[in-house]
Amino acid sequence: MAGWKTQAEVAAIRKRYPAGSRIELDYMNEQGMPPGLKGIVKSVDDAGQLHMIWENGRSLALVPGEDRFHRLPEPQAEKEAGKEVLSGETEEMER
Repeated sequence: MAGWKTQAEVAAIRKRYPAGSRIELDYMNEQGMPPGLKGIVKSVDDAGQLHMIWENGRSLALVPGEDRFHRLPEPQAEKEAGKEVLSGETEEMER
């Protein structure tokens, strides 16, 4: 187990992974939890564990320092990036 986290560490985890954050699993030592599985953060508890809603229907928590995972871009950020690409393509087409 990764051990106890300080209040400051838990606060940093909550700031980095607020409820609604999209996560992709890289590694969890748990059967049925393959790399690439995606989920949404439901909450972060006082121990710094991320309680999840996984696309496979499970609700296992992620333990930072024990499980490996990364945050996915927010849908709005993807839309904004797409707008920049499209506006750049439109400018080129107009020339």
